[in-house]
This record gives sequence, structure tokens and C-alpha cells, in this order.
Amino acid sequence: MGHPSRAAGGTRHHDGSGAADGLAWLEAAFGRLLRSTGATIGVVYLLPREERVLRLALTYGLSRRLIAPWARIPLDAPIPVAQAVRERRLVWVADQEEMARRFPRVGYVMPYDFALATRPIASDDTVWGGFVLLWPIGHPARLSPTEHTALSTFGRRCALWLQRAAERGEAVRAAEEPRVLMPARPGPPARAATRASAAFVERLPVGCCALDLDGRITFCNEAGADLLGTDSAQLLGVRPWETAAWLRDPVCEERYRAAVMSRRPTSFTVVRPPDRRLLFELYPDATGISVHITPVPTGPTTAASPGRSTAPAPDHVGATALYHLMDVAAALTEAVGLREVADLVTDLLVPAFGPQAMLLMAAEEGRLRTIGRRGLAAADADGADTLELAAGHPAAHALATGLPSFFSSVAELRRAYPAVPCPEGMAAFAFLPLLATGRMIGTLVLSYRREHAFPPTERAVLTSLAGLIAQALDRARLYDAKLELARSLQAGLLPRSLPPIDGLEVAARYLPAGRGMDIGGDFYDLIRYDGTTAAATIGDVQGHNVGAAALMGQVRTAVHAHATAGTPPGDVLTRTNRLLTDLDPGLFTSCLYARLDLRHHLAHLATAGHPPPLLRHPDGRTEALPLPPGLLLGIDPAARYPTTEVPLPPGTVLALYTDGLVETPGEDIGSATAEVAQKLARVGDRSMDELADSLVGRAARMSTRHDDIALMLIRALREPP
Repeated sequence: MGHPSRAAGGTRHHDGSGAADGLAWLEAAFGRLLRSTGATIGVVYLLPREERVLRLALTYGLSRRLIAPWARIPLDAPIPVAQAVRERRLVWVADQEEMARRFPRVGYVMPYDFALATRPIASDDTVWGGFVLLWPIGHPARLSPTEHTALSTFGRRCALWLQRAAERGEAVRAAEEPRVLMPARPGPPARAATRASAAFVERLPVGCCALDLDGRITFCNEAGADLLGTDSAQLLGVRPWETAAWLRDPVCEERYRAAVMSRRPTSFTVVRPPDRRLLFELYPDATGISVHITPVPTGPTTAASPGRSTAPAPDHVGATALYHLMDVAAALTEAVGLREVADLVTDLLVPAFGPQAMLLMAAEEGRLRTIGRRGLAAADADGADTLELAAGHPAAHALATGLPSFFSSVAELRRAYPAVPCPEGMAAFAFLPLLATGRMIGTLVLSYRREHAFPPTERAVLTSLAGLIAQALDRARLYDAKLELARSLQAGLLPRSLPPIDGLEVAARYLPAGRGMDIGGDFYDLIRYDGTTAAATIGDVQGHNVGAAALMGQVRTAVHAHATAGTPPGDVLTRTNRLLTDLDPGLFTSCLYARLDLRHHLAHLATAGHPPPLLRHPDGRTEALPLPPGLLLGIDPAARYPTTEVPLPPGTVLALYTDGLVETPGEDIGSATAEVAQKLARVGDRSMDELADSLVGRAARMSTRHDDIALMLIRALREPP
């Protein structure tokens, strides 16, 4: 279960000899952090470059099986570590109630008592991953100064180490299977002590057994085996709820999960047929769980037994499977586009439900096209990329009939479909139709490396899972179609390209809001007036819908028309304002207009309630221009807009932007504006395109962005000929 050569308390360091042992230093550093903070569970994620998915690298105090659903976490997921990495800050969750309130998906999948802290592993300009620590519920409601310092120090040092490793060409990556760290233990006891301990346990008249963190039995005395009704040798390596039908009640697995997650003793009672009641008491630590089994006298349930269970049906859905199903359901309700749904299914399904490979196929124009895959060799995946719905293939047959197909072995599959090739290394298969309100959405194909029986309850769970996926894909298709229509409309209202103007270097960027179906009203334009004069404008119509986009087109057209007529900046805004008040659209617009006199190196600016532009002087000094704030367009037909003149010598950079660039929920707009100004001050010899990408880069990575962003950068080069 754990990595045999690693210990959370170890001192082994990375020696720079190669990336193969690149996690050794990280393991040792994480072990020191766990000891210094007293955390009982810890997890480390790494963020590969050019990806937006956190990958599990190290885990302490949890088995791979329990952490499997969280092995890959998209950066925009509503999960604490993803938020910490997105926002580059500490996230602290004091208890179960706060978890349910702030992160409901995590709260109802892991309804246990613990406190959680998570921080990014980040340097000044790069995020390398994140880490999570958990404490039992007895932890104080706030982190101590010592804990704060330890977490901050670990995050900074790890970022520095990962950066140096990358510079050496030894980039550290999460392995396919995360490493499980084990606590340092004293040396093995002497043989005499071992024999004495075994004899002591065997003499006890009560049942004693030990579980590892994965829930598997590693030891059971004869009294325990007698109470469980089997031989002790047959119990080793299996989970208690897998040994007998009467132990398959979800309460057994649920209490085990609760003990591991909360690190608190727990207990439950269960009835061994015909009527023998047994009390199970669980005592966890970082290496596993000690279990005490005693018969319960007949009569009312004793106070020591917090729960009671009757014998379930022989084939019962376990607690872990139910929690995994809930987790996938919650994640799918949050996904919007087809790509996002496919990525979520790919990330969550294989680790959570046990198959070693999967294909997610969507029905399109009479064919099944693969939109997501995991765990298949390239040759097998490429061969199944597209299938005709009429083909004699179990994936097509499942969708055509609406009936799932389960094949517990390769022999079963070949008897039914002799001509269908089997993926290399796979021995069992499930083909699940994806149907939503009677429509054919696609097929989900699951593959297993070992023969798999597919009992009725598992078939029911997988069929339910397929139904959830089908509904999510159906919603995603509708979302994508509407979004494409909306974005096409908006793109048609923005300039396809900016005109080249002698004496200016210009770059512009437009980023739609991070989520949601709506489109925005942000716009920009660059207008050539004559050989030595140009104009630039930027604005933001209130709202995020088709009406806002349509009004944006009207405002941009009006500004453009007045600009080409040579109208002064203040009058351009005054006349546009009168047009909007006459139209009475019920929406207000901010706008900034700049007339650029390239011969005299001057800019004349007027604003209608728009964020102040930033000006970088040739010497690097950067400031927000203090323009007189005019009223938003569309409020008062009598509003006037004064004009401000500023020098624009060669080397000056003027930055015009909409508020989406600097407004982020929970952040101070002044600090965000100052950060943009600092980046602008460091422009150096970079082109305007490079600078524009840098300025919008941070905002582009923020999944919580709910506003569009428009940005225009203008650098004065020289007097035009």
C-alpha cells in the first residue's frame, strides 16, 4: 500500500542525479511539515506546465483508494486546494459545517469532522502545485502563527526547489500512481517480544484485528475469526465488508471511512445471522485501524453502540461507491460545455469506480466519436475513435438498443462479437448507453484488466452513472450551441483587426467571461483620422446578454462616426450620450475616448465613468491618469464631458482597459490596478503583443472571472512622416 522506501519522518534528499528520484526531496520536506504541524493527513499536488489540472503526487494518512476520486483536480473545480492555487493564497476550513457551506461538493462526499488548510506551491511568477493538511476536529478554530509560518515556508521552498529542478532539466512530475508516505517507526521488535505480543492477543477472549489504510485486514486473532465466522488465514488481505454478506451494510464501510478521515475512535453494531449482535470498535492512526470485536448481550442496544445494522441483501452497494456516485453527480451539475463534461468524466470515473480504462463516445451524424479517453494504449484508442452506429460493435449496439452490455471476460465478448478486437491487456468490459429523454447521446465503454463479474448492484450503479453522464452531455451540447451563437454575434460587433498607423505600436485583447452563457458589452476600437491623427476608444455596456451586445454595437458605431468627422473627444461622448438617452435602452455605458495627435505628441482624453487609463512614461514611471469622471452614457442627456490633454512623447505607453481586468471578487481593485501598473512599468523592450498577453494572463487563469475583459495598449514610436 505504501512506498516501502519512504517515510514521512525520513531525511532522504534529492541529490540532483536525475528526475527519476525527483520526489525524494519533496517527500522529506513534506514529512518535516507534517511533524511540525501535527497534521494527521497530508496531500501534495503538482501542476504540470501548460495544464489546468492538479495531479496527485504524494499522500500521507490516506490510501490510494480513498484519495482516488481526487487524484486529478481541475483548477476551476469548487474544491479548497483548487481555490488556493487559483487565488494563490491560504484557504482554511475550520470544521464540517464550514466545509458544507463553502464547498458543498466536498462537504457531502466527505461528511466527517476535520479541519483543513491548503496553500499553493508558488514562486513570484509561477504556480507549481498545492498541498493540503488535515487535523482532527479538536484543532483550534484558527491556525497558530507557528503553523502559518510552517505552511508558508514549505510552499516557498518547494516552489524554489521545483524551479531549480526544472532549470536543470529534471522537472518533477506526479507519477501515474501517487506515492503513499508512511510515518517513521522504531526498528522491528525482537523476536521474543513479537511472540509475546502474538500470544497476548491470542489469549484475549475478544476479537482483535488490524486494518491498513485501505481497509484490508492485516491481522486477526482466532477469537476475531470465530466471531466473523471464518478462518483467520482467509481474512488476510481482504476488507471486512467483502468477507460475508452480513457485513456488506454501508455502515461498516462508512465507519471505516469516518475513522480514517477524522482520526477519532468510532463504533457500530451489526447482526450476524441469525441473531448474534456484534460490536465493532475502531481505533485509527496514521498507519491503519485497530478493531475490537465483542458480542453484544441480547436486549436493547447498549449506550456504547452508536448505530445498529440488520443483515443486508447479499449483494449490497457499498458506502464508497455511493459517495463516488454522489461526487460525480455533483461535479457534472457544475460542468457546462461538452469539453468540460468530457474532462470531468475522464478525470473522475476511472479512479473512482475501478475500471482501468474508458472511452466516452458521443453520437454525431450517424457515428460514435470519441470525446474522452483514459488508460488505453494509443493503438487501441485510435482504432476506436469513430464507429458507425450501424456497425456490429457492442458500443453501437448498446446505444441503438438502449441496453447496457457487460462481458466478464474476453471469451464472453468474443462469443458475442467475434470480429471486435479487444484492447491489449483488458479482460472485462461494460458498454453503457448514454440516453437522455429518449435521445441518443453516446456510449460509455469501461475496460478492466482482470475478469470482472459485474454483480447486479454494480450494474445498477454503473447504469445510474451513465444516466447522469448522458444528461450532462445533453445540457453541454445545448450550452455549446448557444455559446457559439452568442460569441459569433459578439465577434461580429468587434473589429476583426486594428488598422496599422504610422507612429504607433498597438495591441488589443478581448477575453469573454470565464463562465456562463451570457455575452458582454465590452468593446474597443482604433480609428485612423488622417496622416498624423488617430483615435482610440474603449467601453463597457452594462449587462451580459444579447441586448448588451447589441447596444455595444450601436455605441461603437456612434463613436466611430463622430471620430471620423474630427469631433473633439468631449463632444464625441456628449453626442453619443444624447443618442443613448434618446434610444432609452435601459442600460448604461462607460466609455473612454482618446484623440492622439502624433505630430505634436499629445493625447486628448475624455471619460464617461470609465476606469482611468494607465500611462507609462518613457523613463518607466507609471501612473493612473486623473481624468475628470463624467457620467455614464445614457443617464442624463445634458451631461458634459471635459477633455484632458496629456503629453505623449515617443516611448510612452497608454493602457486602456475595462474593469474586468482589475475587478476580482474578494480582491481590492486598487491593489489589482497597482499590480497591472507594475507590470506595465516593466515593459522594457517587449512588444505590445507580449505585454498584452502578460497583462491578461493572470485574469485568463481565474476561473471565478465573471466579467469580460477588453484591453488596448498603445505605444508612441515617433513622429509620422
